[in-house]
Amino acid sequence: MSQLPDKKEILQWISDNPTLTSKRDIAKAFGIKGAARIDLKRILKELADEGHLEKRRKTYSDPDRLPPVSVLQVQGQTGDGELLAKPMEWQGKGVEPVVLLIPRASDPALGEGDRILARLQEVKGEAHHYEARLIRRIGTNPHKVLGVFRQGSDSARIVPIDKGDGKEWLVANDATGGAKDGELVEAEQAGPAGRMGLPRARVVARLGDPSAPKAVSLIAIHQHGIPDDFPDEVIAEADAMTPAGLGARKDMRDMPLITIDPADARDHDDACWAHADDDPKNDGGHVIWVAIADVAHYVRPGTALDAEARKRGNSSYFPDRVVPMLPDRLSGDLCSLHEGVPRACIAVRIQINAQGDKIGHRFERGLMRSVASLTYQQVQAAMDGAPDDQCAPLMEEVIKPLYAAHDALKKARHRRQPLDLELPERKVVLSDEGKVLSVNFTERLEAHKLIEEFMVLANVAAAEALISRKSPLLFRVHEEPAPEKLESLRDVAEAAGLVLAKGQVLKTAHLNALLHAARDTDHAEVINMSTLRSMTQAYYGPQNFGHFGLALQAYAHFTSPIRRYADLVVHRALISAHGWGDDGLSHEEEARLDATGQHISETERRSMVAERDTNDRYLAAFLSERLGEEFTGRISGVAKFGVFVRLDETGADGLIPVRSLGREFFHFDREAGTLMGSDTGLTIGLGQRVSVKLSEAAPVTGGIALELISIEGNTVPRGPRGARGGARGKTGHRKLGSAKRKAAKVKRKTARGQR
Repeated sequence: MSQLPDKKEILQWISDNPTLTSKRDIAKAFGIKGAARIDLKRILKELADEGHLEKRRKTYSDPDRLPPVSVLQVQGQTGDGELLAKPMEWQGKGVEPVVLLIPRASDPALGEGDRILARLQEVKGEAHHYEARLIRRIGTNPHKVLGVFRQGSDSARIVPIDKGDGKEWLVANDATGGAKDGELVEAEQAGPAGRMGLPRARVVARLGDPSAPKAVSLIAIHQHGIPDDFPDEVIAEADAMTPAGLGARKDMRDMPLITIDPADARDHDDACWAHADDDPKNDGGHVIWVAIADVAHYVRPGTALDAEARKRGNSSYFPDRVVPMLPDRLSGDLCSLHEGVPRACIAVRIQINAQGDKIGHRFERGLMRSVASLTYQQVQAAMDGAPDDQCAPLMEEVIKPLYAAHDALKKARHRRQPLDLELPERKVVLSDEGKVLSVNFTERLEAHKLIEEFMVLANVAAAEALISRKSPLLFRVHEEPAPEKLESLRDVAEAAGLVLAKGQVLKTAHLNALLHAARDTDHAEVINMSTLRSMTQAYYGPQNFGHFGLALQAYAHFTSPIRRYADLVVHRALISAHGWGDDGLSHEEEARLDATGQHISETERRSMVAERDTNDRYLAAFLSERLGEEFTGRISGVAKFGVFVRLDETGADGLIPVRSLGREFFHFDREAGTLMGSDTGLTIGLGQRVSVKLSEAAPVTGGIALELISIEGNTVPRGPRGARGGARGKTGHRKLGSAKRKAAKVKRKTARGQR
């Protein structure tokens, strides 16, 4: 074909052949040669100017259609659990197209905000416009920053609130989003570094006054990307739910099951009861019932509720609020095992012998009714001889049998030797306005240990039940420590005059021997912290590699499905394995267990970091009114740039910058974990007792700066004040050398100028 095509023919060709859209391809298709190519170029330019085509480098495309290979950004899941994406660059005049991702088993797990290169195919008659298959992932969430907006005369900046990020961001006047000076804002990267070398940002959300007490947890929620608003579709599904009836369930409403939780618990997902075993073959044994909220009855695969629960992965707990995995209609109502209310449950009946060994278990899907909602403090006081009106009637039939069963379980625990760390937990107490009233260390009661052992036992039973039925599941995996981590722990132990066994397969019993040897000594805290740091991070996965910390061969999370998606997956696996209904584990879920495990392991870590950051900010706010005061503490970390100290009173971690240690140079020994003064010989190491002065506490970042006063009761000597030696902890000798080099450089330049 040598005749020049008209515009309609060119548009039709591009529509039919989206991979052959360069000027050369079009000329070849229509047989255009020689000078006629100039006319073709003119027509293509006119089509682009008219908005019918978009030129992308050397190719032309319909701006209302996506190229066959496009860069997409993952948007999230549908109610059916399918991933949707949007084009990163859309120039069309019509509605932005919806792209459905078609995953392959070999594809990596994708999350909201991920950027991917994908091959597209247009579809008709569907809710989505294109289907995409992954070519490769090219990036995760675009860099986001949370900070305080500062308006300048000609431009604005964002000062990050992350205490580890000292880099400011530049904001153009047309990218402020209406933010006002001093406001807390969320921004995203808008381009590479601009003038003055600062990266550019665009404000995407205004979050208000950063100094407001209730902004503390909000900062962490936004900073770590934790979803805190439920979509309307999810709320509608939850609100439409009604309580489960008896149906084919086991009727457990006459069992005296009780819940034992913290006084401020927002949900109640486990209940228990125990009694002496009447089996003559199990003399001195016990029967333990653990009943768990049947969340799977309400949250089913393919629903918007399930997609949102999986997306969140778990609930996140802050001193002033909870960001729940499930809407309140479920988490605080239909799924919560409230006193006196019939509630659907999945329960396990466990037989243990007099030595605490599990000798049998059986799972049931039932309907229960809690006879009492108690707190740990209530139950402990009752066992200590001071039962209140609620506990008194339950002592003989319920509370004492629970403790009797726990006494047997303690024998088995002693033989099993799970890791026995002693790390006190901090609790931030707030006023109604969100101001910190106090920071306390929570007391670990026998009642806490009782419930913990019952839950571990039920989790083991769930894992073993599913393994025996060859059912797929998500295990809770905790692998052995890495050899290099153990060597570091061994060095810390030797420095404290203690020994960690060497030259054999490490077991938790060896670590416990070290922990017990350090107990009630000045080294107890540092040995506990160092042991914790030597551990690998637990995760969820479909392969069973055991649980090192608990000294168990198989372990799965079953007991908290209201707040952990992993437990919901295990519940569904139990439903499928026992044939209890059509709300079990679907084939699609089985196929993506590995991806689900990776995702919820990440959301768990995300929540842990957000919760820790929030506590740090509350502690900084609490201490900000005590600047200049002296505190005692212990060195919890040593780095090249300074020394970390954990304060005794609050458990807050503060930093002594190395530049504040005097004007001598401090050498950092990474292997020994020490700083040593070049002139005084002062050695600063892990675990030393110190007195410090609080010099700075920044509530917005959570940063706490300290000044060292004494180590192990000895006043800290200061290095010599050499000439010009005050900068950044370096000695005068080092500065003098620098001055000589600079003088020599000037001399060379002068000599060149005289030639």
